[in-house]
Amino acid sequence: MGNSIADASAFRNAAVSGQVGVDPDAAQAVLQKIRTGKDAVESLLGNAGALAEAPKLGANPVGQAMSQKFSSRADGGGDSYADALQNLFSQYDQAEQAIVTAMSRYHEMDQAAGDPFRGQA
Repeated sequence: MGNSIADASAFRNAAVSGQVGVDPDAAQAVLQKIRTGKDAVESLLGNAGALAEAPKLGANPVGQAMSQKFSSRADGGGDSYADALQNLFSQYDQAEQAIVTAMSRYHEMDQAAGDPFRGQA
């Protein structure tokens, strides 16, 4: 499995540098799905803090340790739910930027490809 953020970033960079263009009419459905997913993840991120409330697992040291562990996994640290959601949001954001940039480059690339043939007829 590849690194999705790096892949989306590479696609965006290719679009920025004019190496790739996407027909805006054809890309609208993809762009809408990306934005829908991004909005859903943003909503989940907004509610992720509610998961950080430590569950009540008893007053003994093991219960308290497990309670803290569950709480930190929900809202903080490298393997947390919130961190995973932020990573997914970043992937959606990179993909959205890449598609929008590639759409804007499409007409520019189409125009440049046709320039040598203008006035030939």
